[in-house]
Amino acid sequence: MKNCDVIVIGGGPGGYVAAIRCGQLGLITALVDEWLGADGKPALGGTCLNVGCIPSKALLDSSHHYHNLEHLLPAHGISIKGASMDIATMQSRKNKVVQTMNRGVAALLKKNKVEAYTGHGRLQAGNRVAIAIHGGGEEVVAAKNVIIASGSVPTDIPAATVDGRSIVDSAGALAFDEVPKRLGIIGAGVIGLELGSVWNRLGSEVVILEALTDFLAVADQQIAREALKVLTRQGLDIRLGARVTGAKATRKGVSVQYETKEGARALEVDR
Repeated sequence: MKNCDVIVIGGGPGGYVAAIRCGQLGLITALVDEWLGADGKPALGGTCLNVGCIPSKALLDSSHHYHNLEHLLPAHGISIKGASMDIATMQSRKNKVVQTMNRGVAALLKKNKVEAYTGHGRLQAGNRVAIAIHGGGEEVVAAKNVIIASGSVPTDIPAATVDGRSIVDSAGALAFDEVPKRLGIIGAGVIGLELGSVWNRLGSEVVILEALTDFLAVADQQIAREALKVLTRQGLDIRLGARVTGAKATRKGVSVQYETKEGARALEVDR
């Protein structure tokens, strides 16, 4: 059994930053994280870096360039005929951005003498953490202090069970290999709006269903109103006060049922 001053469970922005700071202060520090990349290698950075903030921004950047090419450059007298978007190349770039940052986090941990374990950490009595190492075996680390930064997972929506094919969560929507002709998104929060913007810019007809009647209710409402105008002009069909009651995969795509103050409504989308 190894001993240290601090062990951090979770390698996301909360966890790895805490571990680095502990190392900088001279504490013997360990970190355990279970995330593996598509290549089977450790992928430090948590949800934000792997299937959240970073990949979404990479796709927003790529789709922004394409949108400008299609809609803004002609006003400057610039016309490029036959322009197309290679989704595989866009996704490959996104993956490379993520992998570069994974390596950056690993390098920062090493620089600050943080020992990183790849596996699942389980808190035990006496400030001990049992680590089920990926690839086999278990290691126990005892620490004077334990920081739990285990992060979050997508919320399950009983009315729309994720099947990983037609009905996907946010991670799945970041990895589409083609542009859906019609895309339905449940929730007009930051994640839903980002993903909607990406695929709308690339040609998808995007409908966003939001149960709340206020757009971006937790934001300053003057800003929220302006954001709604901008996103609507961009082409997003944002329906407020629309509570999803069911979603079912069909041969043609997905059939979505939702309720508004006017009554029951239905929506047919590809994904």
